[in-house]
Amino acid sequence: MADITLTPGFRRTVEQTWGDTGRAWLAGLPGLAAGLMADWELSPAGPLPLSMNWVGRVRRADGTPAVLKLGVPESGHLADEATALECFAGRAAITVLARDDARGALLLEEARPGTPATSLTPRDDAAATSVLIEVIARLHRPAPDGVALPELSGRIRSFRGHLRRFPGDDPLPRHLVERAAGLFEELCATATGRVVLHGDLHHDNVLAAEREPWLAIDPHGVVGDPGYEVGAMLYNPDPHAPGDAVLDAAEARIEQLADGLGMPRERVVAWGFVQAVLSEVWSCEGDGMVSGRPLRLAHRLLPLLP
Repeated sequence: MADITLTPGFRRTVEQTWGDTGRAWLAGLPGLAAGLMADWELSPAGPLPLSMNWVGRVRRADGTPAVLKLGVPESGHLADEATALECFAGRAAITVLARDDARGALLLEEARPGTPATSLTPRDDAAATSVLIEVIARLHRPAPDGVALPELSGRIRSFRGHLRRFPGDDPLPRHLVERAAGLFEELCATATGRVVLHGDLHHDNVLAAEREPWLAIDPHGVVGDPGYEVGAMLYNPDPHAPGDAVLDAAEARIEQLADGLGMPRERVVAWGFVQAVLSEVWSCEGDGMVSGRPLRLAHRLLPLLP
């Protein structure tokens, strides 16, 4: 049976995000994990860090390593993740070995050694950015007709919901949210393509591997403008850490992304600003608190907007 020891932080995140549904899911997690281990003929092989979902290393019946990932089924997050990974078909991303949407379960390829691209940033930020550019170039393909993924344009609801909930400048300056919302709609309306997006591509979600040099993990799975992909990496890695070394590298990253992806610099800046504000809007959805660095990035990028 899998070791499903849960950290207090993980429990708190699940309960704050999904309320009673999350608490019920946590209570049933031991039985759920045991059932899947039996059904998929898995044996436990070690823990992994927990965030929004439960994950653990496992071995399949033939001895090959894999990762078991479990999430609240009602959220639909893991179903979107699986669909996106299936669209990527192993190009610069891990593969789906099995899925059970009703039980909110995925069996995934394990990227080994699994060192994140974060490891490159302290000594060579440009090298880390090059890795992310290469991954984007391999991931992006036109979205298949009828693909069961949400449209990027639907994320305007997060901006509108924030503006309704918070009429003033607390917890976020209202003018920034209004500017980001308007710019988001403009960028979606002028999309240069319609691709399956990872949706949360940054240094900690790109791991060193053997099958390919680097593989993406944990996609949100969304369909829309290719430029959206660049935003998250401008305030990562570790957006909650103190210090602004990452922000000091933002302009160099913007230039490298624009050149490496053949994208107008002003569009990279615009998507970076929009995603920074959207990240803070999402942070506010729970407890009304901002995380900090994305907001500081938005302030830095505001004067650079066209």
